Amino acid sequence: MSAPPADRSAVRPRSGRRPIPPLVFLLVLALAALVVWWNVFDTEGEIQAEEAEACASASAAPPSLDPTTVSLRVLNATDTAGLAQTVAASLQERGFVVEEIANDPTEREVTGVGELRYGPRGREAAGFVELFVPGAGEFLDTRATAQVDVVIGPEFGTLAPPEEVDAALAAGASAAAAC
Repeated sequence: MSAPPADRSAVRPRSGRRPIPPLVFLLVLALAALVVWWNVFDTEGEIQAEEAEACASASAAPPSLDPTTVSLRVLNATDTAGLAQTVAASLQERGFVVEEIANDPTEREVTGVGELRYGPRGREAAGFVELFVPGAGEFLDTRATAQVDVVIGPEFGTLAPPEEVDAALAAGASAAAAC
């Protein structure tokens, strides 16, 4: 046998295929998979954010209580005679238990619509009463009972209409259901 000619190399001849198109295809496929997974994780993050927001609004929502279980004292901190009696009658019509009606015996200056005074055990009840007296400030004292004092201020007009109270309670219930 004769030896191969010296000008020919010992390298195999090419088959005519180029490796670039399959590599481009694989690169495009990997990029598409990356985009799909990115959207999956991004959507999951949005859903978790929406759930967290719903739970936050549910925890901030006013409690829904039965007014007959809420004990109130209605105190007048204005110069208008009989205002506490009028407000107490309106609250009793809505089902609240009014234990006492009087002028404010404290030296606290009450401004605006009024003030809700309560102890640690009355926090939930005060949140509920706040729906009926919108704009009233809060004052946490050291009383041991769950009783809430509704102190009428100089800018008090009327109690919130029942429709507004019902709407606020329904919004809180739907937020709690979404959580």
